[in-house]
Amino acid sequence: MDFQAGILQDGSPMESLEKQLICPICLEMFSKPVVILPCQHNLCRKCANDVFQAANPYWQSRGSLISGGRFRCPSCRHEVLLDRHGVYGLQRNLLVENIIDIYKQECSSRPLKKGEHPMCKEHEDERINIYCVTCEVPTCSMCKVFGAHKDCEVAPLQTVFQGQKTELNNCISMLVAGNDRIQTIISQLEHSCQSTEENSEAAKRELCARFDALAALLEEKKAELLQRISQEQADKTAFIQSLICQYKEQLEKSSRLVETAIQAAEETGGAAFLMNAKQLIKTIVEASKGGRLDKIEQGYESMDAFSVSLEHLTEAVHALDFDPAEEDEEYFDGEEEEVEE
Repeated sequence: MDFQAGILQDGSPMESLEKQLICPICLEMFSKPVVILPCQHNLCRKCANDVFQAANPYWQSRGSLISGGRFRCPSCRHEVLLDRHGVYGLQRNLLVENIIDIYKQECSSRPLKKGEHPMCKEHEDERINIYCVTCEVPTCSMCKVFGAHKDCEVAPLQTVFQGQKTELNNCISMLVAGNDRIQTIISQLEHSCQSTEENSEAAKRELCARFDALAALLEEKKAELLQRISQEQADKTAFIQSLICQYKEQLEKSSRLVETAIQAAEETGGAAFLMNAKQLIKTIVEASKGGRLDKIEQGYESMDAFSVSLEHLTEAVHALDFDPAEEDEEYFDGEEEEVEE
């Protein structure tokens, strides 16, 4: 027997009860057996099996070797995990089944009133009891015999009703399965987003480490070149200081020799002058000819030889960029080597 919504007056307690006994999948009153999900929502076993099969297309039967499956509750989207028995492993809700039996008995005891069944607009006393396949609308027998649908193809209303109800249930199952697939994709995308963030942080750390190593290498090279300049500076200044000391000694000797010559020139006595004059003149001549000291070459103090050109390094730094193609090539080369091995 087909129990439809609205058989009682709106707002009655029985109507409120009927709404609580509607399956969210087939939109009909629960059919036995009724299964209760872990989230405490109820489904017809057939509807639960349809949703389960749609979400787990490779699950075959209770005797299958597949361990189980999962689907989401159409009411609250709670994920339901099933064992190898599938929906047959869910507990039956005997309380709801008993309530349905009592409700159906109560409804069957009430006679149908005029107006509770859809009536034909063209023939007010005729109930809509057939379906026009050509026009795709429900109609009455009088319309088929004498009315607008006399040349149309018709079918029993209940047959079309069951067919479209089954088609709607299949569509609902597809939607539920599609929602599960979308939820899976969302989970995969969220995981990809998290992985992208983690990989980015790892790439940043690696890049910073490489640049820090490069900076340390530059600092080491700078210290080495500075040491060479300092060593050259020390060698040149030491040589110049030694020359300064030599020239100071020569100047001191020459100054003493000048004083001696001046004193000799002031001697008034001829005999006393001639006793030392010849040797003094000889000493002065030898001092003026010999004992020449080293000199530094022109530009000796220049440090131009220690200039460094960094233009090529600057260009190389500006040209630094990521090169995934090279990494991919190395990756594929590694795969080829493994294949050859």
